[in-house]
Amino acid sequence: MSWAPTVSTSQLIQEVLMNFAGEYAPAVSEKIDYLTRRRLAKPAIFVGCGTCGIAAGATKTLQAVRSYLAENHLDADVVEVGCIGLCSAEPLMDFQVPGKTRVCFQKVTAEKVDSILDECFHNQVSGDHVLGQIRNGNLELYDDIPIINDLPFFKKQRRVLLYDCGEIAPENINEYIAREGYKAFVKTILNYPPDNVIDIVEESGLRGRGGAGYPTAQKWRLTRQTGGDQKYLVCNADESDPGAYMDRALVEGNPHRLIEGIAIAAYAIGANKAYIYIRNEYPLAVNRLKIALEQAREFGFLGDNIFNSGFKLQIILREGPGAFVCGEETALIKSIEGRRGMPRNKPPYPNEKGLFGKPTVVNNVETLFNVPFILQHGPNWFKSTGTKKSVGTKLFTVTGDTVHTGLVEIPFGITVKEIVEEIAGGIRDEKKLKAVQIGGPSGSLIPEQKTGIAIDYDIFAEQSMIMGSGGMVVMDDETCIVDMVKYFINFLQNESCGKCIPCREGTNRMYEILKAITRRPVEAEGHETLSRFKGVMQLENLARVIKETSLCGLGKTAPNPVLSALEWFRDEFEEHIYERKCRANVCKDLKTYVISFDRCTGCMICAKKCPVDAITGAARQPHFIIQEKCNNCGICYEVCKFGAIDII
Repeated sequence: MSWAPTVSTSQLIQEVLMNFAGEYAPAVSEKIDYLTRRRLAKPAIFVGCGTCGIAAGATKTLQAVRSYLAENHLDADVVEVGCIGLCSAEPLMDFQVPGKTRVCFQKVTAEKVDSILDECFHNQVSGDHVLGQIRNGNLELYDDIPIINDLPFFKKQRRVLLYDCGEIAPENINEYIAREGYKAFVKTILNYPPDNVIDIVEESGLRGRGGAGYPTAQKWRLTRQTGGDQKYLVCNADESDPGAYMDRALVEGNPHRLIEGIAIAAYAIGANKAYIYIRNEYPLAVNRLKIALEQAREFGFLGDNIFNSGFKLQIILREGPGAFVCGEETALIKSIEGRRGMPRNKPPYPNEKGLFGKPTVVNNVETLFNVPFILQHGPNWFKSTGTKKSVGTKLFTVTGDTVHTGLVEIPFGITVKEIVEEIAGGIRDEKKLKAVQIGGPSGSLIPEQKTGIAIDYDIFAEQSMIMGSGGMVVMDDETCIVDMVKYFINFLQNESCGKCIPCREGTNRMYEILKAITRRPVEAEGHETLSRFKGVMQLENLARVIKETSLCGLGKTAPNPVLSALEWFRDEFEEHIYERKCRANVCKDLKTYVISFDRCTGCMICAKKCPVDAITGAARQPHFIIQEKCNNCGICYEVCKFGAIDII
């Protein structure tokens, strides 16, 4: 941070975190203005360096920014921040000069840095790469530049958990404190008995954000009431759904908020030791957590007799191997203990016998992120957003065939259709919406006609759907549902721990049946055709048996893609089976390539490129594909310069 009033850490903590009246000394107030960027001593440049930004080239963008400043002998703060959620616009770069708001630029590759900064330093903030400006206090706004929150992607969002992400420097604890971070924790341990904390969370209506929406306070209370000399709080940051990155983005953008939520939860249940279980495939999140934990210890938010309250807390970071099954709480607990991550029968539940045989609460990152806001602003504030029984906000990662992809935070009650069409910008390339998969690979497929369903735990349950952690895959009308379901089942089969037979053998058998449906028929082996038909008839029954008899949540939810697809898209399955046709032309083995005699010039390029000599015909004469020899590789289709090959 550039020049600002000299205020010690103890002063900052005393004035900001322990002064509940909210009136600060002038020097402290001025320091806060600098830490929150309401006041600058020199220009500041912010680069979105979350994992999504880095994947899009943010590291090179950051290097280009520093090179530009050095070459032009310019002095400016360069700040690495997390992701604001609009991942499809990465790399993101913000620019701010003293007295003015912060302007965000999108798709700023390294090659574009010089020209954009040239304009910015000459007070010419414009161009195609301007995304919008971030309103901050009374800072002067630019003319003709939209406010970020007024853009369609952000307008319908209710950014609570994501409020600081992309704006705050995640490795600077002072910035977090200046925004009243850790204030809820200090207020809690100095003013509320643990039971009162649970009462407040119960009144708020907070439900777990990791799965079925179990009431958070109920889980806490059961654990607190269980006897024993040792209790544990476990944060599940083992996000494993393909395409889901809510927890990762939160940790990368503001790790101190997670630590504060863990600390409050641990105090409430009577735990003096907590674990954060995070996959080792998140190196950036792991590193920022390590830095944040060290800062929290240094500043006195962790350790013994925290702020003379008598409360002590140690938070331990555990890196997991990245196994999908370790998202299940009993498997996760075993992994922390150094054992193979495999689920066990319940009861006993973790609140009775969990980590190291002691009473344990397992909450995910998003759940714990909500806790400081509830304790700081009160349960009524929290209940003012959402529906009657699903209160607050919910994070979703929107991936797939939409115009915009990224991380969104919406109030409960908004519909799936609103997220797809209004927030994500609808389906790209003027195609149509076909289906939405919610809840990860074991979630349910929602057809276009059902996307008017409201995001609500109870409404989803009534429709036999799961919300899961919040992965949302949007599919256009050129998606093959059978192929998509096959992908999900293959993933789940590979991730099965193998402990129970229904999941281990059942998912494998479902995958075999789905492969048979999409496989090219072999006339010489009639038994394969018979087997395929019999298998399809068994698919639905098999899925229901697996659902009812599997040991853990992975197996119980694994059939969901199959069951929902058969409910809404049975015609596509029948088309694959009876007509041996994939309307989306995705299933390679069901494609039939034919040459149009009218368009074929007889150039012979396709015949020369065919790896199985399935194309015959004389030069300058129409050619013909011998279907019995064709292996459906599609090379002929790709090399034909005259568009003479059709897929039927």
